[in-house]
Amino acid sequence: MFGYLLAEESLLSEEEKRRYRAAYCGLCRSLRERHGAFARLTLQYDMTFLVLLLDSLYEPELRAGENSCLAHPRKPRPWQRSRYSDYAADLNAALAWLKCRDDWEDDGDLAALAESAALRRAYEKLRARYPRQSRAMEDAMARLRALEEANCPVPDEVAACFGDMMGELFVYEEDRWSDTLRSLGRALGETIYIMDAALDLDADTLRNRYNPFRRFYGLPDNEQRFREILKMLLASCLPAFDRLPLVQDAKLLQNILCVGLWAQFDKKFSGRKEIPDGTGSL
Repeated sequence: MFGYLLAEESLLSEEEKRRYRAAYCGLCRSLRERHGAFARLTLQYDMTFLVLLLDSLYEPELRAGENSCLAHPRKPRPWQRSRYSDYAADLNAALAWLKCRDDWEDDGDLAALAESAALRRAYEKLRARYPRQSRAMEDAMARLRALEEANCPVPDEVAACFGDMMGELFVYEEDRWSDTLRSLGRALGETIYIMDAALDLDADTLRNRYNPFRRFYGLPDNEQRFREILKMLLASCLPAFDRLPLVQDAKLLQNILCVGLWAQFDKKFSGRKEIPDGTGSL
């Protein structure tokens, strides 16, 4: 259910590419320092979006440098970090633990069981540091499991569970921007859940796994159907995004929301891209 919040790098300036990669590398460093080398394997670009969003909104003090690493041993890579990099690293590790646990419970995946054991300490740390966020994660996963076991046929109801969780994760602490961040996270979470369900429909049906779109399996107009649904959902994200006073990396964030988010959908259904003008509208 992750791996969708990616930038379309062909449309980025060189400076935007540099900042995007530096934020990603900074998040990777935070993961390693806070949760160990294994946690780096769980790194997702989705959390880089959250780092850029919170950095742009709150303009915290940044730490920066250049270092080589196991992934890039030959050439040092620039990185930048803030307290929001650390926060996103904690969320990244906790979400990875929840996913591993879910894969073990759903499929009996022994690899997932081993990975969950390695990440459990990271999740316990998050529960102590961020009780509101951890409660939101646990509540969302319990609600999702109950709806899936009941074979819920209403996509909006299931997506709302994931949306509620993302809404809480987007709020680092309660302040004047909390409601707007919560609205953005909730709408974006619902969009991501529906995107994931649309893309997994064929595989889920063949494996007899839950999917709220099972009744549409094999229909010839699925691309158009799902594209229109996703356009409406994504449009619901943008009012909250536009209310945030973002300056630094605003265009980069718009790129992720309005273009990069469609990459996997376009690859699966048609290979073509409907590229908006990047102004925050569809």
